[in-house]
Amino acid sequence: MTFYRNLTIKQKQIVWAWAFLALPVLFYGLIRFYPTGTAFLISFQEWNLLGARTWTGLDNYIKLWNDPVFWKVFKNTFAYLLIGTPVSLVLSFIIAYHLDKLRFMHGFLRMLYFLPFMTSAVAMAWVWRWFYQDVPIGLFNNLLASVGIAQISFLNSTTNALPAVLAPAVWAGLGFQVIIFMAGLRAIPISYYEAAKIDGVGWWTVLTQITLPLLKPTMVFIVVFSSIGFLRIFDHVFNMTTNNPGGPLNSTKPLVLMIYDTAFNGFNMGYAAAQTVVLFMILLIVSLLQLRLLRSE
Repeated sequence: MTFYRNLTIKQKQIVWAWAFLALPVLFYGLIRFYPTGTAFLISFQEWNLLGARTWTGLDNYIKLWNDPVFWKVFKNTFAYLLIGTPVSLVLSFIIAYHLDKLRFMHGFLRMLYFLPFMTSAVAMAWVWRWFYQDVPIGLFNNLLASVGIAQISFLNSTTNALPAVLAPAVWAGLGFQVIIFMAGLRAIPISYYEAAKIDGVGWWTVLTQITLPLLKPTMVFIVVFSSIGFLRIFDHVFNMTTNNPGGPLNSTKPLVLMIYDTAFNGFNMGYAAAQTVVLFMILLIVSLLQLRLLRSE
């Protein structure tokens, strides 16, 4: 107590702050840092969940480097990222831009766009899987057949499977991005638009010189948030390709699904941990880029 009495008011505030933060920090460390550190450790070991762990050094990473399936999965993961992120960004901005100008049934339409984000990814994946079935079950192929177009093999084609799985994933996250974009649009001072109107500036100039530059922090957040989501895509792929997890010739298999398959079907926890470390490093790089972009603002 003597030590506490000799502290300044600022030092006492720091002591009380850490006293209140101690339990949350401890809890966060146990559920975040401890599992992360354990995953790094297991990535250098061989373990089948039941037996003893055996130290193997860099064998798992060497195996990963020489695994053609991993590089196929790695390519698929970045295909989800590089296709899904710009498509979702453009679509959500277009919807938010026009929805912001709409006054009739504005709240109802905004709720409809946000509804898929609140829907279970498993249920959504199975509904879209039904859409993609062949005639006479699938909705899309029935529509194509009704206008005389040959049916398309959506989920059983090495070229069509990945876009077919990506489409519902983009659609599911669209509502959240629309809401964020609308919040960014509402934060832009209306005085800028009034000044542009007085000067007789066209809508395209207003869009490119006022709206988009002022939306840059919002776009940075959405790009990074959606990028992390696409890098971690799992639910839609797993549930839409249950008969052949990862699609034909692993054409839709992302890194998270490979980790799941290696760990709980192959019982190779060391190899799965090495894949997890690679995914962690990718997500870390994306997060650091986010901090850099935000700091530049």
